[in-house]
Amino acid sequence: MTTEESTISPLQARLDARGVSRRTFLKFCVAIAVMAGLGKAAAPDVAQALEKSTSGKLLPVVWLELASCSGCTESTAQVTTPDIASVVLELISLNYSETLSAAAGVSLDKARTDTIAAGGYVAVIEGAVVRGWDGNGLRIGGMKGTDLVKETCEKADAVIAVGSCAVDGGWQAGYPNPADCCGVTEFLKAEGISVPIINIPTCPVNPDWLVAVLVDYIMLGKLPELDDKNMPSLIFGESIHDNCPRRGHFENGEFVYQFGSVEEEKGYCLYAVGCKGPQTYAKCPITRWNESISWCVEAGSPCIGCANADPTRTTRNWVDTMTPFLKRQRNMRIGDLYFQAAPVAATVTGIVAAALVCHGFGMKAAGRTKGGADFEPIRTYDAKKLKQAGKEAPTTPINEGNVEKFTKGGDE
Repeated sequence: MTTEESTISPLQARLDARGVSRRTFLKFCVAIAVMAGLGKAAAPDVAQALEKSTSGKLLPVVWLELASCSGCTESTAQVTTPDIASVVLELISLNYSETLSAAAGVSLDKARTDTIAAGGYVAVIEGAVVRGWDGNGLRIGGMKGTDLVKETCEKADAVIAVGSCAVDGGWQAGYPNPADCCGVTEFLKAEGISVPIINIPTCPVNPDWLVAVLVDYIMLGKLPELDDKNMPSLIFGESIHDNCPRRGHFENGEFVYQFGSVEEEKGYCLYAVGCKGPQTYAKCPITRWNESISWCVEAGSPCIGCANADPTRTTRNWVDTMTPFLKRQRNMRIGDLYFQAAPVAATVTGIVAAALVCHGFGMKAAGRTKGGADFEPIRTYDAKKLKQAGKEAPTTPINEGNVEKFTKGGDE
């Protein structure tokens, strides 16, 4: 082996084997450093930490798959070609994953319990916690899903809730929520389990954001800066609207009002067909998905606000508050009744208009409209002006019978 070959790090050897250049790797490190809140200047430190991690102890991870569609696992692992994120994820030791692990049955569950016993691991939770039927709505390996979550999370160094379902219950917790699903934060709080939690919403989770959090934790040994919802503030601190490539059309008042129209073909703003970008905070337009190829709005879909998953809400999660996705107005709710504001407003307007018409016909039939209605009594200001002009102010309301009496001679 030559001296040059011996100085190549294990990570660089993996990158070279997969056709990833050093330059591309460093660009990735810049993006990770920025998302982790370290700034571009920290990119070399990120690269050094990643290279060092490949030859040292890997970070043990237990990935639980709860009530979900496995979309977050797919987003993280199912790539068309090996990318940098998939290489960096090899820095962790994924000891347990129902979807990705080669082992199954007793041996797979033993990998989880052994990891818990050894400690020093991170728990990644995908999907909603199913509390219904005393936790029997979801059973894994013969255990209640709720017991599995408690056993896995209470001894973890940190818990990462990936995807909107894990953050606030997602689709499973939408009304009427018969399985009594909820997010990880709400569940652990109710169970009295105190453990650091990082919430990374969107449906599905963006793999680069998960990698950024893991790298930050691996390199610094601590969690990234979090906001009041325990979300990485640098990832979820700017609105999608601010960074949207269709923002210029919004400013110009150029909107898509119907799919399949000329306006849609021209790439106009999707706000009028339900885009929730102005009230949704995430870096989707910057990071994007599928190796940064595209994202929802760029693909022609309005933002549905999945990053608005709020772990502090115990009712009406993001699915309830953001639907219907293709309408500008949200559903309103009174008890178990959901409705749109526009039909209600139209109905109330129609009722009021009908009542006024009926009132008019009633007035006419009663003869109360004959001669017109009395005018209001003269105002203090007008009375004062008449007095200054040497005229007597009326003491009764002006109507058709006496209006001429008080207007002859002209008023000021």
